[in-house]
Amino acid sequence: MKKTLKYFAVAIAILVSSPKLFAQISIGVSVHINPPALPVYSQPACPADGYLWVPGYWAWSDTNNDYYWVPGVWVSPPQPGYLWTPGYWGYDGNVYVFHQGYWGRHIGFYGGVNYGYGYGGSGFHGGRWEGSTFRYNTAVVNVNNTVVHNTYIDRTVIVNNTTVNNHNSFNGPGGVTAKPRPEEVKAMNEPHVQATSEQQSHEKVARSNPSQFAKANNGKPATTAMNKVNGHKFNSAGHNAKASPAIDANNKTADKSTTKKPTDDNANINADNSKTTKQERPDKKHSEQPGEDLNAAKPADHAKTNKQSAHNGTPAAHKPSGHHKAKPGEKPEEKHRG
Repeated sequence: MKKTLKYFAVAIAILVSSPKLFAQISIGVSVHINPPALPVYSQPACPADGYLWVPGYWAWSDTNNDYYWVPGVWVSPPQPGYLWTPGYWGYDGNVYVFHQGYWGRHIGFYGGVNYGYGYGGSGFHGGRWEGSTFRYNTAVVNVNNTVVHNTYIDRTVIVNNTTVNNHNSFNGPGGVTAKPRPEEVKAMNEPHVQATSEQQSHEKVARSNPSQFAKANNGKPATTAMNKVNGHKFNSAGHNAKASPAIDANNKTADKSTTKKPTDDNANINADNSKTTKQERPDKKHSEQPGEDLNAAKPADHAKTNKQSAHNGTPAAHKPSGHHKAKPGEKPEEKHRG
């Protein structure tokens, strides 16, 4: 029996270390508690040409036995032409398994989760590569036009249909029930590159911040997004996030004053946002390219605030015990401020 386990461990190590086989496997943590709902937040402006948006997500800490929020952030891709497929939580029998995100030539399946800002549940509509240059769709993402000039506007990817809006953070009963499309399956089997060292460091920093844990913030993290790794921190309203106290007590004494309710009209997942900022102008050199009808959000200055619950649904047949209980299929309460 011991020999069998040893051989199995060696086989897993070989699979993980092989870049060619990375596309074929999905190694992640499994948890019996469903992740909280996705927080609503404003996207900071892209700080530099060529940076791509990596949406925020809930990660799990075995040490703290809790979920913690990894802020959305603009990062430099490992090489031109690569796009980021976000990771996602999927329900598998009686546990929630995290499927790691990856870089690749095409967008794979990310659970149908609507992360907003171009990631409406399938594909990516926040921009496109043209040779070694990335062009940003400013109808969907927020950029600093003083430093980013490769832009275009394509509003066809925005659908004004609020009935499909939700903040579900996982795939499975009580959450999103999407299945991989043929093109996503194909992309999943292509060669991939794992998260960059900057992304891994970014997640580690989030894990070391007590105010990012769900038990401390009730699903409303103090820092929801950053303009770049180790850059400026922003709260859900798009304002500078307050510095969290330097404490380490398994998240039990985090300063709750660092968590603020949205005060500006903003949202990261709403699909009924089709206006762009005053700075945005169509690029006359490139015609607008129609996209698929998927939910997407717009830059922070014109988004709407949604009030959402900190917890999402769990399957009726397997209600996990813990601090994140919710009824199957339950959608977070939303409040729009015009």
